[in-house]
Amino acid sequence: MIMNDIPIIDIETLEDPGTLRALDGACRDWGFFQVINHGIDPAILSTLREKSLAFFSMPQDAKQTIARTSENPWGYFDQELTKNTPDWKEIFDYGPAKASDDPGEPLLVPQWPRFVPGFKAAVLAYYQACETVAFELLGAIARNLGAQPDALSRAFRPRHTSFIRLNYYPVCPNPSSPALARPPEDGYLGVNHHTDAGALTLLHQADEPGLEVFKDGAWHLVSRHPEALVVNIGDIVQVWSNDAYVAALHRVRANAEKARSSAPFFLNPAYDADYAPLPSMVDDAHPPRYRPINWGEFRAQRAAGDYADQGEEVQISHYALQEILDRRQG
Repeated sequence: MIMNDIPIIDIETLEDPGTLRALDGACRDWGFFQVINHGIDPAILSTLREKSLAFFSMPQDAKQTIARTSENPWGYFDQELTKNTPDWKEIFDYGPAKASDDPGEPLLVPQWPRFVPGFKAAVLAYYQACETVAFELLGAIARNLGAQPDALSRAFRPRHTSFIRLNYYPVCPNPSSPALARPPEDGYLGVNHHTDAGALTLLHQADEPGLEVFKDGAWHLVSRHPEALVVNIGDIVQVWSNDAYVAALHRVRANAEKARSSAPFFLNPAYDADYAPLPSMVDDAHPPRYRPINWGEFRAQRAAGDYADQGEEVQISHYALQEILDRRQG
C-alpha cells in the first residue's frame, strides 16, 4: 500500500480553463480526484454521519425490519458480494421510488428506520446536495470530452436512477489486503476490488482512510481531506470517453481496530438510457471501442450479483467491439 495522494481540485470556479485542465488530467491519470469548495454545507455532512452511526448502532433485528431485497433495492443489507466475494460491511441504500413515467413500472419503496429521528431528512439533504455537485462535474467532463455541457445530462432524463449508500465497516477480526487486484484468499476486505457501474461517484469519507485505488500495479490509500469529497469516474464515463478516461479499480480495507463509515452518492442515468462512445471521441485513429449499452440491462445484471454468485460479473468489456478485443489480445 502506497500513500500517494490523488489530485485535489478546487471547483469553486469549475468553468475556469485551469480547473478544466486539472479535471481532465485527473480523469486521464487516475480516474479519481478530490474536490474542495464544492458548496455542500458542512452541517449536512456532520448530520448525515451522526444519523448514519445512530442507525447502524441499532440492534440487528431492528435493522432487519427494513432489509432490502432483489425486488426492492432500498433499505438495509449486510450480505453483499463484490466480485462474487463477501464484503465486510453493512449498508443502507436510498434511491428513487420510480425511474420512469411508465405506469406499469413497479414502485421501489424507500424504507426508513422508525427509531432514528431526523434520519430521513439527513439522507435527503445529502442526496440533493450531491446531485447538484455531480451534475456540475458532469457538465465539465462533457466539455473536456468535446461535447456541449448538457450533452451527457440528457441520459439522466426524465428521471435518473442515482442513489445514496451509507456504508458501515465494523471492526473485522480477520482483515486482508492482497497486494494485487484480486479477492483475498483468507480474511476480508470492506469492499472487494471493482469499478463503479455508473457515471460518477461522490464520496464523503467521515473517518480515517480506508479507500484504496489501484494504479501502476499497486494500491494507493486515498488520504482523508476534511473539507473534500472524493470523486471517481465510473464505467459510463469510460465508455463515453472511448477509453480516454478509464474507471479505476478501487476497494476498501477492513480494519481490525476501528469501525469506519462513509457515504457514496452514485450518479446513474435513466433506466432506458443507451450510452456509447461520444462522436467527439471517435475518429479514424480512434474507432469506437464499445457497442451501445443499455443502462437498465447493465444495472440489472450487475445488481443480481450483489445477492448471490451469478458467475462472472458483467463488465463493460462484455460490450467491447470484437476488433478492439482482438487488438488487445494480439
